[in-house]
Amino acid sequence: GKEKKKSEGNRHSSRVLYLYQVPSDATEAEIISLGLPFGKVTNILMLRRKGQAFLELDSEEAAGNMVNYYGPVVPHIRSHPVGIQFSHYRQLQTEHLPGQSKVQEALQTVNDSVSRNQADTNVLGAEGVLAQSYSSVLRIIIEKPFYTVTIDMLYQIFSKFGTVLKIVIFIKNNTFQALLEYDDPRNAYFAKVHMDGRCIYTACCILHVEFSKLARLTVKYNNSKSRDFTRFDLPSGDGQLILQASAFGTQNVIFPPYEGAAVFTPAMGFPQGAGKFLFSKSCLHSCGFKNNILILSFKQAITPYGLFILFGLYGDVHRVKIMYKKKETALVQMAEEIQAVLAINYLNGQVIYGRTISVTFSKHKAVQLLCKGQEDHGLTRDYSNSPLHRFKQPGSGHLVNICPPSATLHLSNLLPSVNVDDVKKLFEETGYTVKAFKLFPNDSRMALIQLDSAEEGIHALMELHNHDLGEGHSLWISFSKLRI
Repeated sequence: GKEKKKSEGNRHSSRVLYLYQVPSDATEAEIISLGLPFGKVTNILMLRRKGQAFLELDSEEAAGNMVNYYGPVVPHIRSHPVGIQFSHYRQLQTEHLPGQSKVQEALQTVNDSVSRNQADTNVLGAEGVLAQSYSSVLRIIIEKPFYTVTIDMLYQIFSKFGTVLKIVIFIKNNTFQALLEYDDPRNAYFAKVHMDGRCIYTACCILHVEFSKLARLTVKYNNSKSRDFTRFDLPSGDGQLILQASAFGTQNVIFPPYEGAAVFTPAMGFPQGAGKFLFSKSCLHSCGFKNNILILSFKQAITPYGLFILFGLYGDVHRVKIMYKKKETALVQMAEEIQAVLAINYLNGQVIYGRTISVTFSKHKAVQLLCKGQEDHGLTRDYSNSPLHRFKQPGSGHLVNICPPSATLHLSNLLPSVNVDDVKKLFEETGYTVKAFKLFPNDSRMALIQLDSAEEGIHALMELHNHDLGEGHSLWISFSKLRI
């Protein structure tokens, strides 16, 4: 369009800002939202083919505050960083351009929405301080949660922008979500601008941050699902998982910061807190791993079903094949590459039936089933349609609780009239040493049982998971992060 140009030379302050590296699919509303916290947006011009946009605010002061803020804090639109600087233009004249009526309607709608929410249209005060026009509570949706995300991780990441008061994590609509409350709406705004679209780990655990409709959070328990950082005296809550002692303090003990991978961890780094390699799909492909087949060596006592149950804690197992001529070697086909990665991370080097197993990627592209006429020695199994898959739904709650093999097992789907002695007897008669047992007080269908070692935990999982308890109930077992 025809804008009134400033003389050539260094760009001085102007109420028109130049945005570059703008995604081609960015909307006017997304561009406008970058400027709203600093003042009223009076005009906008999108140059999608060039990846550029111009944003006009109602004053040079507002535009200057916006440039100053976005200097050290690079804004992101649709996960792409966007550059902002003063424009040579002093004013945008776009009335004659096609489609501008719709743009102006969108602009009016957004500005009216701000007014309806009783937000000062210039939310930056005289000293450039953001006024309290937004909620202190953020809603965080985590896309591709291929690696466990904990309250401590979120606390460490978001504490960079201010004092975090409370965090709650949950699964809703098959997506991993969190609510996080700051002490000040300004801190929530800065966190949203800086973290929206960022990844905790490369190419996965992508953060989508927005303001919540809630004015504040109510937290009744301090555990792995909710935390009030101002109340260390809260109970852990019956029927809810508690964090390990190394990650959760008791009364008057300060919560230690998460020391694992920071935001933008290199694709193949050591997340210190987890002590595991982290791979993403793009990383796998770039490294030449383009399949989801694992090869492992083990003791012959393991059956295809036992491998299906064990590896099924880290992803959906489709096929298992124990080699006929080399029965201490097997192939396991997972549903996705990232599930194969998780299985390697947590199972490689574990001891099963007295032997350390080795788990790595296979060169095979698929596990071949038996052809017609071939004798079945019970070594090849297809579990593609098994009802025992734990990760059928995207964002399954099982992702939150993935952990290494442990001596403590989480039992679920117990009979409502469960008899503790009967459950303990089941494990003892199968040959395991029960060191401790605890029912969840508010849900007797769940319990924790502690065996002698992580190796025993693995054996019990493979042998007793899906055990028929009667009355239509089958025992479900998984590893627990806890100790009783």
